[in-house]
Amino acid sequence: MPMRPDPRTPPASLPGRLLAWLAAAMLAACATPPPPSAPVTPSEPPPVPLAPAMPPVAAPATEPVAPGVPVSYATTPMAYRQDGARHIYAQNDDRIFKGKLPPLLQGVGVMQLDIDHRGQVVSMNWLRPPSHPGARTEIERTARAAAPYPVPKRLGRVTYTDTWLWDQSGQFQLDTLTEGQRNR
Repeated sequence: MPMRPDPRTPPASLPGRLLAWLAAAMLAACATPPPPSAPVTPSEPPPVPLAPAMPPVAAPATEPVAPGVPVSYATTPMAYRQDGARHIYAQNDDRIFKGKLPPLLQGVGVMQLDIDHRGQVVSMNWLRPPSHPGARTEIERTARAAAPYPVPKRLGRVTYTDTWLWDQSGQFQLDTLTEGQRNR
């Protein structure tokens, strides 16, 4: 059975209720604010950026490219290797061995070329020189004579490696663009 209000208690008047609410609001406003909350810290440290897979390269060249000098927009030494090989082929069209190479070659050499921001050869380094001295001399001469190489516009400077496959006829192919070797 619901309880009924006591008939002897007068009902609260509207102005009285409003006054009580206003007093409570004023007391709440005068209270000291809670201390600021501590800054939120992540539970895990932020991810560390991965180290680049390749060593850092020089800043891209900002000077204009000389007229007639080819330009490479490669972004990695491996991509530049394609441009460098095509350039050497274009400079030596009559010396490129057409078709599959014979099974025995006069020389096989692995050379590293360092190309500056103007396409000039800064250095040549044999990682594996060809055993035939004539092939070694001719490869070095051919690599130097091909300068200027395509300007590595996005890399600024580039060091790339290619394998020279030298036939006894004096013709060659680069491993990057080789047509392979014949079986015996």
